[in-house]
Amino acid sequence: MDDLSRFCCLNSDCPEHGKRGAGNLTVTSRYGKHKERRMLRCSACKSRFSERKGTPLVDSRLPPEKVESVLEHIAEGCGVRQTGRLCQVNRGTVGRLSQIAGEHARDLHDELFALSPPDPRGPVR
Repeated sequence: MDDLSRFCCLNSDCPEHGKRGAGNLTVTSRYGKHKERRMLRCSACKSRFSERKGTPLVDSRLPPEKVESVLEHIAEGCGVRQTGRLCQVNRGTVGRLSQIAGEHARDLHDELFALSPPDPRGPVR
């Protein structure tokens, strides 16, 4: 049995949207070179999506280890061209992954800290 507790329905029109571990997701199929990726289906709204949707790995043909390496180099301050040379990927790939990861990080931050209590010291100046 697959552990799907960390996933949620990504359809914004679904009544179960954003509810992790709600029990509404099932694995409908597996895909990829070695069938290691799962296609999920929401029983509430009947939508299907990849387990990679909403992550920096969405549409990536690179191995996850290489994507992780690219993003680690960028996080350490390496430039796009330098990262491309070190990781042996095209600089366009580095830029695309950086943009996707940045948007993902922003969205995750907004989700996690949307209800943060205000700072009693006031805004930072």
